[in-house]
Amino acid sequence: MNRVEGKVALVTGARRGLGKAIAILLAKEGAKVVITDYKKEGTGDVLQEIKQAGCEGIFLRQDVRQEDDWKRVIDETVGHFGRLDILVNNAGVGAGKNIEQITLEEWRWVMSVNLDGVFLGTKHAIEAMKTTGGGSIINMSSVEGLVGDSRMVAYDSSKGGLRTLTKSAALHCAKRGYNIRVNTVHPGFIDTVMVRGFLKAQAKDGDVETARKALESLHPVGHLGEPDDVAYAVLYLASDESKFATGSELVIDGGFTAQ
Repeated sequence: MNRVEGKVALVTGARRGLGKAIAILLAKEGAKVVITDYKKEGTGDVLQEIKQAGCEGIFLRQDVRQEDDWKRVIDETVGHFGRLDILVNNAGVGAGKNIEQITLEEWRWVMSVNLDGVFLGTKHAIEAMKTTGGGSIINMSSVEGLVGDSRMVAYDSSKGGLRTLTKSAALHCAKRGYNIRVNTVHPGFIDTVMVRGFLKAQAKDGDVETARKALESLHPVGHLGEPDDVAYAVLYLASDESKFATGSELVIDGGFTAQ
């Protein structure tokens, strides 16, 4: 308990799925948490669980594609809690289409959220953290940022770009002595609304169960992950336990990329 006690965390895309699990676990471990999302639906439940954990949380609406939104959200976070110690760039979207199917409009939409959003968040979090003693930025990549998947060309490209963006930012902060660590987490397929939507889109003749079993078989452990599996990885990188980790990749994938 209390692995991030006294710290202030900002988690994007936090109304459900991985973001929700991450925000609640950080609160249970002592952090004050700002949750952001493009939509408000579901955020009340997250804030209630944060409150039940004995910690304080607030919701701020945010479009991670917009730089003005990033400036406002970070200003409001610092104004409310006095500082920013942890940023989890979790907000993301996917388009289950291959290189021949995807349109330029769809490509740009995925990139604007998954890559532009992380660029903006990392840039402005560094500005806030470097004047208050440092912090930890955790960027949510994917196994798809390490290996290719013919069905998800835009998603793969965005997550691969995010991976090397993170390394560049980590080196920048380390060489300037900011005491800001920047790392990526690479989940395998986790049982979330987003993955269920992917399964539905990929299922032949509506046979989602067969599609799920096929997806599970890609993970040597034989099943999909749970949101808390990823949340605990984020907790480690958010805490001072990971003080020597920067520019690194924490893979949580049930053996997916070990094959």
